[in-house]
Amino acid sequence: MKKVISILLSILLIFTHSAVAFAAVPGENGVLKFDENGEFKIFNICDIQDDYPIHETTVAFIKDMIKTHQPDLVVLGGDNSTASKETKADAIKELCEIFVDTQTYFTFVFGNHDDEQGVSREELFNMYKLYGGKYCLAYDAVPSLTGVGTHNLTVKSSDGKKIAYNLYMFDSNSYSYDDEGNRLGYDCVHADQVEWYKNTSATVKAANGGETVKAMAFQHIIVQEINEVMFYEFPFALGEATRNYEGKSYTYLPFVYNIKEGYLLEAPCPGYYNYGQFDAFVETGDVVATFSGHDHLNSFIVEVDGVDIVNTPGCTFGSYGDPATRGIRMITINEADTSVYETEILTISEYVLGDGEYLTEFGDYTKADAVLGLFEMDFFNLYFQLTDLIYLLTGVKL
Repeated sequence: MKKVISILLSILLIFTHSAVAFAAVPGENGVLKFDENGEFKIFNICDIQDDYPIHETTVAFIKDMIKTHQPDLVVLGGDNSTASKETKADAIKELCEIFVDTQTYFTFVFGNHDDEQGVSREELFNMYKLYGGKYCLAYDAVPSLTGVGTHNLTVKSSDGKKIAYNLYMFDSNSYSYDDEGNRLGYDCVHADQVEWYKNTSATVKAANGGETVKAMAFQHIIVQEINEVMFYEFPFALGEATRNYEGKSYTYLPFVYNIKEGYLLEAPCPGYYNYGQFDAFVETGDVVATFSGHDHLNSFIVEVDGVDIVNTPGCTFGSYGDPATRGIRMITINEADTSVYETEILTISEYVLGDGEYLTEFGDYTKADAVLGLFEMDFFNLYFQLTDLIYLLTGVKL
């Protein structure tokens, strides 16, 4: 009997050791890796924010873009569904089926509108896991953290021998309130999530022989630092005449010269509080860029202290949007130099006016809408070129 118990204990110890070893590097999944050309491609799809069923154009657009560009991973950027409590499960199932049918791995973060219909984040998370099956790579790394579903995913090198990249998914939560329960503004990534990030980054670095593994971060609500480079700070709050946060106020006058690429079509809406998430990115030195949705019209890249703050526009017909920006952000990383990346917006306007590889019959978006969208893009591009020219000639940054 003692011999049997000893054998069972040995088996248990071996199993336990194997499980710990497997989980030693957070986010290892065994399926994400750079391809034979050394590329890894991500679709960031934000603010579908639709009822059930999802608009036919949105579904067709996403499926066709997946077929055309074959991303290695899709990241849903929050406000993924605003279907009613009664139809929420059907809506999540329909959304997940896009990726199951196309055999595309995906993960997701929540937005402020996802759970406003009476279905909790925990319940929603379980729906994604159920209907996404093996293609849903999301997991709740530490359930005790603020929010639901904060996690990371590692990407192996093309030869599969080492961790070549890291992807962080943060629940930026919903709204901030004062002690009396009055809403102050939007929420953000909290201090315990920031600490989790630091610990995870250190663990991944250690598993890579002490070498920093470059990374990207994805969340719904943009970091507050966007205000520092995009708007002039005002010495005190002026009610609705200024954009007010804890201890800081900003005018609505944009400083567009700092935009590296893209368009600012509405004032970004970061969280009211700031628990140091972006400072941690800068200090740790692994995050190359942080991607957010939330502000449907915006599509820009702004650099702050060596880290890009990127806004992905809405891919929605269920909420507000703009023909010039509505679409999917495609991100391409090359393992030859993971400190940089390429990105572009696959706009629905360009899709509708495509040359045959795209679908041409739509119920929600006409060719006239698409022509307007392309005209807007040309106008905005000209405007930003003019601001650059003015700076070169006069030194004035608009």
